Amino acid sequence: MPSAPLAVVTGAEGFIGSHLTEALVASGYRVRALVQYNSFSSYGWLETLPADVLAGVEIVLGDVRDPGSVRALVTDAEIVYHLAALIAIPYSYQAPHSYVDTNVTGTLNVLEAVRHAEVPRLVHTSTSETYGTARTVPITEDHPVNAQSPYAASKAGADLLADSYCASFATPVVTLRPFNTYGPRQSMRAVIPTVIGQVAAGERAITLGDLRPTRDFTFVEDTARAFLAVGTAPADAVLGRTFNAGTGGEISIGDLVRLIGKVMDTALDVTADEERVRPAASEVMRLVADATRLREATGWSPEHGLEDGLARTVEFFLDPANLARYKTDVYNI
Repeated sequence: MPSAPLAVVTGAEGFIGSHLTEALVASGYRVRALVQYNSFSSYGWLETLPADVLAGVEIVLGDVRDPGSVRALVTDAEIVYHLAALIAIPYSYQAPHSYVDTNVTGTLNVLEAVRHAEVPRLVHTSTSETYGTARTVPITEDHPVNAQSPYAASKAGADLLADSYCASFATPVVTLRPFNTYGPRQSMRAVIPTVIGQVAAGERAITLGDLRPTRDFTFVEDTARAFLAVGTAPADAVLGRTFNAGTGGEISIGDLVRLIGKVMDTALDVTADEERVRPAASEVMRLVADATRLREATGWSPEHGLEDGLARTVEFFLDPANLARYKTDVYNI
């Protein structure tokens, strides 16, 4: 009996990575999961997965910034999903070099490893932040790239590297560009867990940054399905292409807070904190996806509406064991 195909996931310990790992195991893959080396021997969110899921996961401590770690990681892989990245936009103002090291050089290391190991497919993770504030709505993949933060610039650089390897070496790369994924396990650096976590901890006066920007929020299970879709689609349908993954809907941060209050049956008082407001020219005011290309190439479409996804996320944070993992009274940049 042939063994299950091997999928490699970088950044597997994180929010989206842990959900993708679950989805891959459920789809019949063996998963080799790269977790960033740390002296605590922490496997991040992978530690919370059921035993039957973890039975199909080989956890490897390493770092995408180290070429040797990555070369060994991708050996015998049928597919590599590259999610490892530094993601917090505010922190990128403070530590831009670390974003280039991880997001650009780390991606270069993955591309080189995949090229030399002749891995049949690499799914590279981009971000809607590379578009900057929408010039046309909804945003198609042909929208100009306009990186308005060091984080966005580092991801745009990684995207260009992926495109260049496909053109220069025929490296079998497909790029997925998710729009504002949310759901269980997300860090407090994002607005939805910030609000829900504060309310779950008993707060009613919620502190946020700018309430005007609009976003296209996609539930994490739908994002994981999008990764699987581009990972398993026929090569001629996806390789060398970039795909948006989003719902096509948008909501302002202010209206989002009101919707969370409705889901949690709680009246909320929102206060703007200047410390949390991005520099004016760096704030992305509007993001909403056109995912037509992804739907036509793979058949993917989101299955969760925003209110349903928020309810699932609230359920997660109301579990005391989950809430205890968060510092809800600390501003997480």
